Amino acid sequence: MPADPLHIVCPHCHTTNRLALSQLGAAPDCGKCHQPLFNAKPVELDEVAFDKHIARSQLPVLVDFWAPWCGPCRAMAPAFEQAARELEPRMRLVKVNTEAAQSLAARFNIRSIPTLALFAGGREVARQPGAMGAADIVRWARSHSTP
Repeated sequence: MPADPLHIVCPHCHTTNRLALSQLGAAPDCGKCHQPLFNAKPVELDEVAFDKHIARSQLPVLVDFWAPWCGPCRAMAPAFEQAARELEPRMRLVKVNTEAAQSLAARFNIRSIPTLALFAGGREVARQPGAMGAADIVRWARSHSTP
């Protein structure tokens, strides 16, 4: 994890906030919209918001590339939500609907869904296709992120 202060992108207004590492667990709010920076739920992102979160956040970002018509994607959604409760505030979990954001799916060469991709420092560091349970998502994400 980077040294103080961290840059954290708000899941509501997508403004970049500066936050001391020691404040991560203190339920911090966004300086602009005053909404919680963490709500223990995956954040739905479009292409513009996705790029902000990947480029500006100093937290690892775990992305679930999914589609509404995909049965395994819908089956994995509750597990991904549970993983968000366990992994935040040390990691941001986001969902990208590949039907709504087809250019993102193409840019990252998403060939099967669901696909999890972990980003750190603005780049993809790990990828895992296929549905997983919450414990497996948490274990996989932690094994590929820096402490």
